[in-house]
Amino acid sequence: MTEVKGVARIERTVEVGRRRIFVTEAGAGAPVVLLHGGGAGATGASNYARNIDALAERFRVIVPDMPGYGRSSKDIDHEDPFGDLAVSIRGLLDELDIGKAHLVGNSYGGAAALRLAMDRPDKVDRMILMGPGGIGTTRALPTKGLNSLLNYYGSDGPTREKLESFIRDFLVYDGASVPDELIDLRYAASIQPEVVSNPPLRRPSGPKALRTLLRMDFTRDKRLSKVQAPTLVIWGADDKVNRPSGGTTLAEAMPNCDLYVAAKTGHWVQWERASLFNDLALSFLGSEV
Repeated sequence: MTEVKGVARIERTVEVGRRRIFVTEAGAGAPVVLLHGGGAGATGASNYARNIDALAERFRVIVPDMPGYGRSSKDIDHEDPFGDLAVSIRGLLDELDIGKAHLVGNSYGGAAALRLAMDRPDKVDRMILMGPGGIGTTRALPTKGLNSLLNYYGSDGPTREKLESFIRDFLVYDGASVPDELIDLRYAASIQPEVVSNPPLRRPSGPKALRTLLRMDFTRDKRLSKVQAPTLVIWGADDKVNRPSGGTTLAEAMPNCDLYVAAKTGHWVQWERASLFNDLALSFLGSEV
């Protein structure tokens, strides 16, 4: 057990099928699982560094490193990545003896949460999705931010300069607000040999690429309109990775979906606008059905 900013945290590795999932936990109460994004060097605890303490005051907060990231196993099914992540999240809940949980997901993690809600609605209580992936991805060309993310391990390979450009130019609204130490931390995580040899997030290629892309676009899945879990979508108005119009798409498609658009905010809303996000999350997750 470690002590971080006055909040006791438990760190452990959980065996989930063939994988080892590294998990950070804090607090007590109804379980809330925080699922991080897919940017190079991302980890659960670092992506939600400004949120764990606030949420742990009222909830049991569970923060995994997603498969492919941090201290978790590095393998991922690239033919159906969102489905594979959903299976791992479900397996983690089962191993922790949790029947149903609130899911909070940013970007890649938001796509994983939404896929789990479609595959196994019985496992999902409420959801908060921040700029989730998989919303209309086959209906328009990728954004410059998404291209920057997908190209990180390509051509000349990963460099600190490429990662700094992605974070400062595309991930947040105000690039100067990101400390150098955070970029250094993520760069070190991004160049682990296992990650470089098998990047967790990559551009689909090969004969099954089209099938993979279609699987990764939830707007082509009829089950989207059947997701009954109360959902709050929070989208940065200046998101340069996933288009803010995705928020309206979800609000119109899902029967119990609220939408909040945050002004002067990029893709990393839970970090950039931490106080706003924490207040919205506590209110939404703590409200009655």
